[in-house]
Amino acid sequence: MILKLKRTPGIYLVGFMGSGKSTIGRLLADRLGWDFVDLDEVIEAQENMAICEIFESRGEAEFRRLEAAAIHARVRQIERGSPSVLALGGGAFIQPGIFDLVQEHGITVWLDCPFHIVERRVQQATHRPLARDPQIFRQLFDARLEGYRRAHYHIPIQSDDPEDAVNAILRLPLF
Repeated sequence: MILKLKRTPGIYLVGFMGSGKSTIGRLLADRLGWDFVDLDEVIEAQENMAICEIFESRGEAEFRRLEAAAIHARVRQIERGSPSVLALGGGAFIQPGIFDLVQEHGITVWLDCPFHIVERRVQQATHRPLARDPQIFRQLFDARLEGYRRAHYHIPIQSDDPEDAVNAILRLPLF
């Protein structure tokens, strides 16, 4: 295992909504024997409401504040030696303070899922407030790519089988 991962045993999965962060993260954590944390699930549990409800009732700025606080709390746990795989929300990694925090306290892995796959996966999802308008959805996808490219590692998602991505991550020169 590389020294950085030994010091702060955190793997942060980043990528656009529908790229498989939660599904792949759970499988990866299981294979590593680490904890798994889905940041959206943490926020929903803390606020006792769905992400889409937070967006609608409080706005995106308040959601980002809650998201940042949840990430900071999880990073502190990782710093105390709790190995974890975290699935970050699609917009978290591109936030300046969050990007720096996770880059410095673990390893970031971009799950690079092509737009046509993402679009198919979220097409019927009513719980994704940023996916409701197809044109805005595409613009958001394109706008976030540059931020995702800054991750430590890049895993192209080419199928709907999450094991393919997990195996690709496990082949990275981290372990």
